Amino acid sequence: MGESGVKSALVDGNLLIAKALVRGGIDRMFGVVGIPVTSLANRAVALGIRFIAFHNEQSAGYAASAYGYLTGRPGILLTVSGPGCVHGLAGLSNAAANAWPMVMISGSCDQKDVGRGDFQELDQIAAVKPFVKFSVKAKNINEIPNSVFSVLDHAGSGRPGGCYLDIPSDVLHQTITESEANKLLDEAENSRKTDPIKKVAKEEIDKAISLIRKAERPLIVFGKGAAIARAEDELKNLVEKTGIPFLPTPMGKGLLPDTHDLAATAARSLAIGECDVAVVIGARLNWLLHFGEPPKWSKDVKFILIDIDEEEIDLRKPYLGLIGDAKRILQVLNKEIKDDPFCLGRTHPWIESITNKVKENVSKMEVQLSKVVVPFDFLTPMRIIRDKIASLGSPAPILVSEGANTMDVGRSVLVQMEPRTRLDAGTWGTMGVGLGYCIAAAIASPDRLVVAVEGDSGFGFSAMEVETLVRYDLPVVVIVFNNGGVYGGDRRCPNEITGPYKDDPAPTSFVPGAAYHVLIEAFGGKGYLVGTPEELKSALDESFSARKPAVINVTIDPYAGSESGRMEHKN
Repeated sequence: MGESGVKSALVDGNLLIAKALVRGGIDRMFGVVGIPVTSLANRAVALGIRFIAFHNEQSAGYAASAYGYLTGRPGILLTVSGPGCVHGLAGLSNAAANAWPMVMISGSCDQKDVGRGDFQELDQIAAVKPFVKFSVKAKNINEIPNSVFSVLDHAGSGRPGGCYLDIPSDVLHQTITESEANKLLDEAENSRKTDPIKKVAKEEIDKAISLIRKAERPLIVFGKGAAIARAEDELKNLVEKTGIPFLPTPMGKGLLPDTHDLAATAARSLAIGECDVAVVIGARLNWLLHFGEPPKWSKDVKFILIDIDEEEIDLRKPYLGLIGDAKRILQVLNKEIKDDPFCLGRTHPWIESITNKVKENVSKMEVQLSKVVVPFDFLTPMRIIRDKIASLGSPAPILVSEGANTMDVGRSVLVQMEPRTRLDAGTWGTMGVGLGYCIAAAIASPDRLVVAVEGDSGFGFSAMEVETLVRYDLPVVVIVFNNGGVYGGDRRCPNEITGPYKDDPAPTSFVPGAAYHVLIEAFGGKGYLVGTPEELKSALDESFSARKPAVINVTIDPYAGSESGRMEHKN
């Protein structure tokens, strides 16, 4: 009781976490509620955090990871204990693989009952260990503010990634006075530390510029690390001042327009096979870039790696490594180049060879795209979708893509014109990200339409989240390329169809002609079934104009495409 006889307000663990999140700049949260975190979600909403409730923690986790990428601030996933935490590991691992800032907050069992077989008991700190940069359990309500700020700061510092906060149910129910809560929050907030800005030594910058200047066939490669650093203006400056061709990784597409005169995507094999100096910015020399090794790359190529993570530089052992934020390093490079400019002209032999190969390959692709194939192959509907998206202008839709053939063909056909407008299976090749990514994109960028182009297998992982689209009335159009299964239904050789269960559907087969468009109609969304160019164009016109939740079920020839897309050699 206070001096006036009025009872002091009490703050429980749920409310204290919500208050700390708000102070940490969090205004969005994704998750699935239940024991013991329902009150936490409600407290967060009451304080102005928008909570997006999913059917499945896996999809919610993918949403949180993508939201972190799109906004540059940690995406927050809230899960229940035990199985909920385990389901959420999909999102945490995805954030780790893609280097996106994310925090998973999970309730856990009462501390006094650990080891006794309590409801949904699990050592969750141990479970998350392989997938996080940092994890912490708040063992007392007084530890909550520091714990919240710690996971937020670790998630976004250095190379971004996933972090985990464990909140036992007994801590959620502990209480302190409001004045005590505010004091704890103030102290924790004031003790937060920011990473010191790493400065690259001038001699290293000079060495990089000298190497680039002397190169006969230089190439600039950039990835989603440059995207999350918001380095698009600096990249544009570097490319256009030096005249060096560039190659984006799949999610680097759009940092500079795919239609840029110096874009080398359509001449990828030539560009990476013959360049003598490659400046790699915010991209890892992993499987997506053939590990930077022959035969795809020249054995004599000199790599300049710009990466925020010193461990990445140590792992790849480039000719020169520049450690730091991509945006800041490019600013320094551009300033030094401006003081002593150089530029490859359009008549430079390297630029001419890249330009000619791009024109040749684009011309070949356009010949294929000009053909109208019905029943649909992958190219005909993809060209119609490309043209419709292009007609929208700016702000460009955010494109979400997953599936083997669907994603691979889409990467070649669909055009990205603006930064951070492409989300796909990413570094880990994760299938099932589609609807989670769609929801994250719609929440992060409410001014943009979101268009998902998905295979039917990829869609199936998270299809129930179309109800979430409808519930929140999100401007998302999901286009499902329906070819009857994984890669395209039954592709077995006759000698593989044997044994006691030979009459079962093939492991790659789904129900033929599945009515995916009807699923969203069950919840009040709009569904379309299309099989001709005219039907697809009509559905795109109507759904894009309406900016309402919709599913367009596109019937594809089951024998179009190939097994495993472009990775058949691994299957």
